[in-house]
Amino acid sequence: MQTDPASLDPEERSNKFYALASAALGVLSLCGALIPIFGILLGVFGIVLGVLGRRSENRRAATVGIGLSVIGLLTAVLYSILVYRATY
Repeated sequence: MQTDPASLDPEERSNKFYALASAALGVLSLCGALIPIFGILLGVFGIVLGVLGRRSENRRAATVGIGLSVIGLLTAVLYSILVYRATY
């Protein structure tokens, strides 16, 4: 049974938002990995929001967001290293 979002306390609502935002930023960090600065920033923000979102009922969304953000962050860092080595 799902609860009405308006009936949740403000802390639970914000934690739920953090979990969902982490998942969204994880996907965006994977897409943004081709522009390394965007991939790195989105990955770091996704990890931070995922850690904050782990306190909510949506622990699975937060965990997925952390995983996607870490993969996006590592992809952006690896891509930036490869671009730097190819340039110099």
